[in-house]
Amino acid sequence: MENRGHGQAHYRLDWVDVARGIGILAVVIGHVWTRGPLRDAMYAFHMPLFFLLSGMLSRPHAVGAFTRRQLLSQMRPYAAFLALLIVADQIIERLKGHLPIFHTWPEDLVPIVLGGFWLRGPFTIFWFVPCLMMARILFNIALHRWPDPLDRRWAAMLLPMLLLAYAPGWWTQASPLGLLSVPMAFVLLWVGAVWPRMRWHNGLILPLGLLAGAGLSGLLPTLNMKVADYGVPLLSIGAAVAASLLIFRLSARIAPFAGPLAALGRASLVVMYLHVAIIHYLSPYLGKLALLGLALVLPFLAYHLIRATPLRRIFL
Repeated sequence: MENRGHGQAHYRLDWVDVARGIGILAVVIGHVWTRGPLRDAMYAFHMPLFFLLSGMLSRPHAVGAFTRRQLLSQMRPYAAFLALLIVADQIIERLKGHLPIFHTWPEDLVPIVLGGFWLRGPFTIFWFVPCLMMARILFNIALHRWPDPLDRRWAAMLLPMLLLAYAPGWWTQASPLGLLSVPMAFVLLWVGAVWPRMRWHNGLILPLGLLAGAGLSGLLPTLNMKVADYGVPLLSIGAAVAASLLIFRLSARIAPFAGPLAALGRASLVVMYLHVAIIHYLSPYLGKLALLGLALVLPFLAYHLIRATPLRRIFL
């Protein structure tokens, strides 16, 4: 995972895109199959994978500039996609003879602004981006102060974060803008930042595989990061980390041959925002495999359409 020259940097970017592609594929599968062992296996790792990957790519930045950049670059597309889907829901549900999800104005502005826990149906994924953004802002503040994530002073930050991660989720699921999940996201960012400093050897495959298998098989309770449900303390999230690290290793190995996954990974933000709506509106009419295909292909095409037009300044 070290960067050794221009060619290696390009290769590294490829494997990151492949890992994102695997992650977003798992997200979509978990929303198509809403119950059962396949859904539980996807939920066992898919969201931690994105936080870990973000941590691996983190570098310390000037706090003020980084915070402003994050707020602008993340919340602009968030607001744009949210507004787009609200308008779409108003049209689609009324054409079907139903009331749209938000139909009591101006009262419905409150859950829309709160986001996170209060956004359901086609908007259910909208907790993730503000959660990641806030966790990255907080993590950058700490990283700017202690650039080495192995500095023992990080312990003074991580232990309270773990307590904040588990304790609130035991008594509430209310999470404005996904902020309930920020403490665990912060911890995962740190784990991701530490991992490239560890030397890989093949002897790690067995223990990581056993731990990952316990999560993927359902032996350990699965995760639901949106509502801060992390299963068995430390073990379920540890299984998610183990599965993600193995996926990263696999991604690095298959990167030269995994162009479609890398392309999907580059479109992952648009897929993240749009796939649930496609599943929500088409699930009464199509089977699971058709839903999976459309929930991947239509947002992927939308991503390339947006990239090719001035809309990219708003949505990307």
